[in-house]
Amino acid sequence: MTQTNDEQSPAEDEQPVVFELRPSLEAILMIADEPLPAVTLASAIGHPTDAVTEALVDLADEYTAQGRGFELREVAGGWRFYTRDEHADAVAAFVLDGQQARLSQAALETLSVVAYRQPISRSRISAIRGVNVDGVVRTLLTRGLIEDRGSDATSGATLYGTTSYFLERMGLGSLEELPPLAPLLPELDDFDGELERVAGEVAEDEEPGIGTPEPGETETTQESVDE
Repeated sequence: MTQTNDEQSPAEDEQPVVFELRPSLEAILMIADEPLPAVTLASAIGHPTDAVTEALVDLADEYTAQGRGFELREVAGGWRFYTRDEHADAVAAFVLDGQQARLSQAALETLSVVAYRQPISRSRISAIRGVNVDGVVRTLLTRGLIEDRGSDATSGATLYGTTSYFLERMGLGSLEELPPLAPLLPELDDFDGELERVAGEVAEDEEPGIGTPEPGETETTQESVDE
């Protein structure tokens, strides 16, 4: 059957969508995680490549003239937003805020116990360290250094382990790269039975959950203050 002039295929009916030039470019570049070529941007918004390139140059000049804290820069054959060099200190202060704060000795000791004995319950950590660790565990969770690893099948206690962020901060590829403990504490495994007994006693004395220290636990209060 011959198609008449009045009949057109669906492909012929479809018209390319044309978006508003400058706002569309800004919106796309705002979410770009790598430089985008002008031809890619032109294809996305339905404008000629020359018009897109001209608009990009105009936008870059406008941002500079207005003294914005960012700039639109052409790098490696593409366009992307960058913060200006003169504001690098402000950006660094924001990004690093709270990340360089030192952990207390109590937090470092607790983190070490979790790293080497994970998955491990809060009561067992307390048994190893000899003090209540509610406040410290809460701090390490907030910092993203440890995470919930489910519950112990027997006691139902929450188990904790280190995170990928911990490995990143320590410069490790995996937990297998942690220094061995054997040369330092060769008798550590001999304590397992005693630790289980003490952990059970601690678990009985502690309320479920994290964050409510028992009356008279001055060491817990001090560690919470340190954190």
